[in-house]
Amino acid sequence: MTQENRYRAYTLRNYKELPQIKNLSPEEIEAIEVVGRVLPFKANNYVVNELIDWNNIPDDPMFTLTFPRKEMLSPSHYNQVLKMLDMDTRDDVYKEKINKIRLKLNPNPAGQKQNVPTMTGDKLHGMQHKYRETVLFFPSQGQTCHAYCTFCFRWPQFSGMSDLKFAMKEADLLHKYLKRKKKVTDVLFTGGDPLTASAKALSSYIEPLLTEEFAHIRTIRIGSKALSYWPYRFLTDKDADNLIELFEKVNKAGKNLAYQAHFNHPKELSTEAVKLAIERIQNTGAQIRTQSPLLRKINNHPDIWAEMWKKQVDLGCIPYYMFVARDTGSKAFFEVPLDKAWDIFRKAYSSVSGIARTVRGPSMSAFPGKVIITGVTEMKGEKVFVLKFLQCRNPKLVGIPFFAKHDPKATWLDQLKPAFGESEFFYEKENLLGKKVEEDVLWE
Repeated sequence: MTQENRYRAYTLRNYKELPQIKNLSPEEIEAIEVVGRVLPFKANNYVVNELIDWNNIPDDPMFTLTFPRKEMLSPSHYNQVLKMLDMDTRDDVYKEKINKIRLKLNPNPAGQKQNVPTMTGDKLHGMQHKYRETVLFFPSQGQTCHAYCTFCFRWPQFSGMSDLKFAMKEADLLHKYLKRKKKVTDVLFTGGDPLTASAKALSSYIEPLLTEEFAHIRTIRIGSKALSYWPYRFLTDKDADNLIELFEKVNKAGKNLAYQAHFNHPKELSTEAVKLAIERIQNTGAQIRTQSPLLRKINNHPDIWAEMWKKQVDLGCIPYYMFVARDTGSKAFFEVPLDKAWDIFRKAYSSVSGIARTVRGPSMSAFPGKVIITGVTEMKGEKVFVLKFLQCRNPKLVGIPFFAKHDPKATWLDQLKPAFGESEFFYEKENLLGKKVEEDVLWE
């Protein structure tokens, strides 16, 4: 094993050990120190050496994707933290003020805490069950990442905000819950990044699902950015072969293994290591589906998306989602107006062949469900957004078109107003997303 593929992490404690630190100005170093106190920071030697162009700082997209920048906090929040650092504020006071800032950054977007299911009266805090067919599971061994994305919507997982953290170690609770939920067909292992866990730990969760007792579970999904940030996870890590064998077991059991790969920029698809890792995963029978949010300063141009989708198809991957950046954390830095998001998606979509048009977007994972913008048009003398649910807390509402007034500044669903003089969107009427619907229609 060469030095280049031995994993090394850089955090606030040791990032100054980077040889490339000389490429950063004092102001950029200060930003890492300040913003990194509020939002989590972690990079590794693969990202630093293989993906970032250190001659293009701070504008390099991979640098912006992983290193804190001053504009990721509001000026008032930035100055509060800087003042505390300058004054060497007492630890208890410092932590309290930092958490107050974090709580103002919407750390629980789309009501994730309300997706936590119960069993025999106890909340299962390492799971989410928002949609009838799909359960999300957060293995406690996988609640970190090889590197942290600066746009991450699950940043509280890594910030010591224990009340907002999703994690579970007990495999038996997952299995007991799924035995009771025969309408569930898909289990999504997520995080953090579940592939920071060992193959042995993952096997304890996944292998029991391959038995006849769980015949209703048809698809195992793994949401991971390991291909982007540490492809050696599948090549030379000490249990890489064991992980590949686990993937093969899923396929041999007649289940689908869907690897949900997070690629935010074409650069992440450029190294020899990622290409070899993709091939190795595909040889197990797994499908690799790709997704990313639309991010200002990272990929907010149709040419970037078209290039990314074409490269993914060339590598045998399936373009799956363009998301709208969630309304949390550093969203103000990354957000793109919905009108612009639709224009970028449409132009990129129209410039690729049909084989890449498996992708869907722009999609918002909002409180009521996964809402996709399907167009901007004129109707009844009014300019409107055309939307529909791809997924919904109430599955009966999936696929029904609805309309919102066009707003060139809106960046999220809750900023939109119903079109044509309506006072509410159709899903808000008669409490269509109310508690009774969730219990009777969705989770039972």
